[in-house]
Amino acid sequence: MDLAYLRAHPEQLPTFLTHQRIRETPVSGGDICAASRMTLDDGQSVFAKTWPENAGRPVPEGFFAAEAAGLRWLREAGAVAVPEVLVALPELLALEWIGPGEPGREAADQFGRELAELHRAGAPAFGARWPGFIGALPADNTPDDGPWPEWFARARLLPYLRRSVDGGALTSADATLVEQVIARIDEFGGDEPPARVHGDLWPGNLLWSDDDRVWLVDPAAHGGHRETDLAQLALFGGPPHHDRIMAAYQESWPLADGWRDRVPLHQLHLLLVHTALFGAAYRDSVTRSARDALNGTGRATVER
Repeated sequence: MDLAYLRAHPEQLPTFLTHQRIRETPVSGGDICAASRMTLDDGQSVFAKTWPENAGRPVPEGFFAAEAAGLRWLREAGAVAVPEVLVALPELLALEWIGPGEPGREAADQFGRELAELHRAGAPAFGARWPGFIGALPADNTPDDGPWPEWFARARLLPYLRRSVDGGALTSADATLVEQVIARIDEFGGDEPPARVHGDLWPGNLLWSDDDRVWLVDPAAHGGHRETDLAQLALFGGPPHHDRIMAAYQESWPLADGWRDRVPLHQLHLLLVHTALFGAAYRDSVTRSARDALNGTGRATVER
């Protein structure tokens, strides 16, 4: 099997893997899936993600289809580097291989401009035309005309707050604090039309490549608020050259007044996803973010 054959017959990839016709090397690939580098007969490589055998449950229906749809939609904008989807099957996803490189200043500047261009590409509504996932959790992508605050509260905060409380990661007092943020969400401002967002843009989902570019991977893509992407990018210490990325973004498309004060509000979504997925280890991050949102302090100091 070479790359041309794979593009023409993507459904054959599992058969070739079963019969060990492709060299497969494990690589790092995030917290949810097993990842590998597959070397084809023509010497080219592809990146593949599969549902781990030890996950304890089958792959959620539509899991890889959602990621593939998001990658294609982001790539359609022609703005930022996004890997080509080669194979999208219920049990695996294979993408073009991106050679890793070192973070550079010029790449950061270029990425800041490209991210602004991606967001400008827009979306027909909040949400998306395909069912969503963030990590292993479902994301409500039901298209919604907004306004943004009500949509964000209903589709991006409340579902993960409930999961976090039901799973024991957050207490009733923690939930009350987050509910205060939700009750006041109209007061924070910043309402904008839907942007074309990555949706899970913590720094680990930036791939710095050997061609001096920044590539977007592992999206939960949808129509959302551009400040959410940028707030998530500041989590867990931020990416290399974060200040240059933000400066280039601001030069290309300045953010609305008060955006710094809204950073904790936008971060609250991904932090609640973390308590829902990974438990009480992220409880303090959620409560700090909620307090900062209510106080308008705009801090972004969460460690992963």
